[in-house]
Amino acid sequence: MTNPAATSGSSSTGLAPNVAAALSYVLGPITGVLFLVLEKQNRFVRFHAAQSITVGVALIALSIALSILSTVLAFIPVFGWIVALLLSLGLGLGSFVLWILLMWRAWQGREWETPVAGSFARRIAA
Repeated sequence: MTNPAATSGSSSTGLAPNVAAALSYVLGPITGVLFLVLEKQNRFVRFHAAQSITVGVALIALSIALSILSTVLAFIPVFGWIVALLLSLGLGLGSFVLWILLMWRAWQGREWETPVAGSFARRIAA
């Protein structure tokens, strides 16, 4: 959903709202927290900053869970290693694609909600 009012207004960060929203994804939760704290007025930027935090934390939790699962799978010769490798590659590639997509949507001025983290982000940004 394109939000022309959000991208045409100003941002308390001194950046264009679409630029600030896209930059909030660059370092995940770190830049998300930074932009959430700095941005006081623009809801578009605050939403994307909050979504950056929620998606980043969820991906970190998934990565930790995958590390534990990979350790368990390492005890299964060959098959366990292959499954662990494929899961790691899938999470890594999926995270990268999601990261690029979220930055691109923010740059375009769209408020695209991720399925689970987006609803949490709306509550944080409000």
